[in-house]
Amino acid sequence: MNIRVFNKRQRQRAWTLPEVLIAVAVVAILFISLFAGFGLGFTVIRSTREDLRATQILTQKIEGIRLCTWFQLTNQCPSSFQDTYTTLGSTNGSKLVYYGTITQSTNFNLPSAYRDKVRLITVTVTWNTPKSGANQTVVTHKRSMQTQSAYYGLQNYLYGLTNSI
Repeated sequence: MNIRVFNKRQRQRAWTLPEVLIAVAVVAILFISLFAGFGLGFTVIRSTREDLRATQILTQKIEGIRLCTWFQLTNQCPSSFQDTYTTLGSTNGSKLVYYGTITQSTNFNLPSAYRDKVRLITVTVTWNTPKSGANQTVVTHKRSMQTQSAYYGLQNYLYGLTNSI
């Protein structure tokens, strides 16, 4: 009689094979989901850093253009540029290259008296990101900003060429 009670208690405490297999499957799914979440999080962080760097480059170029005189803008402004960004966490020190263009336009809806005195300036930055995975495809990104510059622009106000200062 004692033996039966002991076996009954032992059976109540023990795990069956199907329960163990289900528990292992649930834990495996949790770990796979956890590591997939980590991978996606790192990808989003990398993409956000690249996009932020592109925005910094655009802002830097736009602010530099706003301080140019009309002569510098029309005669000395470069039409293309390159900037690099050293990616974090890379063991080989790989750099991401941003290619930029600066275009000027006078052909937009303004009165004829202003068309020759105002320029629409567009700064565009493109960069390529290698996509992680087996096929190693490249994703091309593009960002742009616009500003306007006038013949009697910001530089006249800053350097006191008006009498109101």
